[in-house]
Amino acid sequence: MRMALTKDFRQTVQARARRNAAFREGLLSEAVESLLSGEVALGKELLRDYINATIGFPKLAGHIKIHVKTLHQMFGPRGNPTAGNLFRIVAYLLRVEGLRFQVRSARAGLHKHKKGRPSSVRTKRSASAA
Repeated sequence: MRMALTKDFRQTVQARARRNAAFREGLLSEAVESLLSGEVALGKELLRDYINATIGFPKLAGHIKIHVKTLHQMFGPRGNPTAGNLFRIVAYLLRVEGLRFQVRSARAGLHKHKKGRPSSVRTKRSASAA
């Protein structure tokens, strides 16, 4: 059973993301890791929260040349963004945040984060973002 997030919860997440770079980085990192591990619905949800809390859909639409309504549909529950659009969006968000991700292979169950997930995605803050 899925519970809908309340407006207050979303506002709390957005407020924290606006003031805390480490939280934003974690949100974006979890979104990408979810996508890479096949949890597409969760990855899209986290990306939507990240976009709403940071750049916003209208500004993102202008930068990547996709209509804002189309972006909202892509990140909705039944949205199905193409890989090309999804990677373009993630690449743009990483640039804006000043991050670069490195993907490393790991055998399942060997190198785990504290949460118990394989350590596959690492983030680095670029010098320009410091």
